[in-house]
Amino acid sequence: MPLFVYVLGLAVFAQGTSEFMVSGLVPGIAGDLSVPVGAVAALTSAYAVGMIVGAPAMAVLSARWPRRRALAGFLTAFAVVHVIGAVTTSFPVLFGTRIAAAVVNAGFLAVAIPVAAALAPQGKQARATAILVAGITLSCVAGVPAGAVLGDLAGWRSAFWAVAALCLPALILVFRSAPADAAGSRGVSIRREAREIKSPPVRQAMILGALVNGATFATFAFLAVIAKDVAHLPSGAVSGLLAAFGVGAFIGVTVAGRKGDGELGSGLVLALCALPVGWTVLAVTGAQPVALFLVTTVQGGLSFGCGSALVARVMHVAPGAPTLGGSFATVALNAGAFLGPVLAGFVTETTGDYRHAVWISAALALIPLAFVLRLKASRPG
Repeated sequence: MPLFVYVLGLAVFAQGTSEFMVSGLVPGIAGDLSVPVGAVAALTSAYAVGMIVGAPAMAVLSARWPRRRALAGFLTAFAVVHVIGAVTTSFPVLFGTRIAAAVVNAGFLAVAIPVAAALAPQGKQARATAILVAGITLSCVAGVPAGAVLGDLAGWRSAFWAVAALCLPALILVFRSAPADAAGSRGVSIRREAREIKSPPVRQAMILGALVNGATFATFAFLAVIAKDVAHLPSGAVSGLLAAFGVGAFIGVTVAGRKGDGELGSGLVLALCALPVGWTVLAVTGAQPVALFLVTTVQGGLSFGCGSALVARVMHVAPGAPTLGGSFATVALNAGAFLGPVLAGFVTETTGDYRHAVWISAALALIPLAFVLRLKASRPG
């Protein structure tokens, strides 16, 4: 695999850390800026919305840029908005920086995913995609817990400074080794590529990705609360639980990258079969600390493994959209990351039981399983 694919993974690690770290910084931000906790929590939703809007918009904007310029530009903007976020004393400005960070993050991914696929050897495109997704999973293992500890020790602003600093080595390597035009941007027809989204296989892959990610984040958004209020874990164990989820996720995307080929193969089908079962087991046994750790780790692997495989599936079935294909996958995953927690939040607010968020995950995970099994049954042979 070309070294530059791993450089892209490093940049995605910094961006993934930023996307998820706010959940551990909410009390500090609320106290420092004198705003309600609920308002600070909305920063996470704002980021997801920015990703959904930003992916297609930034992909179109940068379609004819040299790939090096696009990647470096998005990564520079990402670092700059974190510097602004670190120094501001205004919550509206901080809110705006989160949206801006999400938009340029989406733009970076929209370019990076097809660049990684184009650089990969023949038949290794799924592995290249998995390396990028692994950057996100490693941010769950190391970046987010480290951000939470840094926020406790030096204040929430230090976490924003740290993300900006993480971008610098990746930015230097992008300037030094990025291909000037790896995706063949000359002669791009945005209108023709956009028509690819009307293709049934593309829409099916996007919907499957959104549902799987919706199931993932319906529970992930409430995992810390379940750990404290349901399993009664001490505060120090919560970071360990989140890291366990990240370890499982990293293993899942690694396996998906080595075994996946963009097809709806038997491995993906088996993982989709296991997903709703795992969420059901977690809903039933989540009050038991040992079971909570074990099942959370397994579900991290299954969820991110399926998600990575479905990103590769989107790229595989959209060969006519080498520029916009990455944005299709980004929109799908972030739509799920936004809608899953919203649905789980509505249900848990109504019932008062945070374990019902996991039941939402189980229900959402059943839909892609039913669809894939029906699709397999309808195929001849």
